[in-house]
Amino acid sequence: MSSKTYTTGQTWGALKKAWKAYKIAKVQNDREKMLEYAKRIRTLQEELGVEKAKFPDLGLT
Repeated sequence: MSSKTYTTGQTWGALKKAWKAYKIAKVQNDREKMLEYAKRIRTLQEELGVEKAKFPDLGLT
C-alpha cells in the first residue's frame, strides 16, 4: 500500500465505487471478485469510522 493520505471525500467516493463493483460481481456470480470488493469495502468503512458491512455468504461477519 502507498503511504498517500486521501481526503474523507475521496474515501467516500472509493467506497461508493467499491459497492458498485461488488454488486456487479454479485450479478455475474463472480465470488472471487465479490470477496475482493467486500474486503475493500470493509477497509474503507474502517478508515471512515463507520460500521463495517457484513458479508456472511463470503465468511466476513
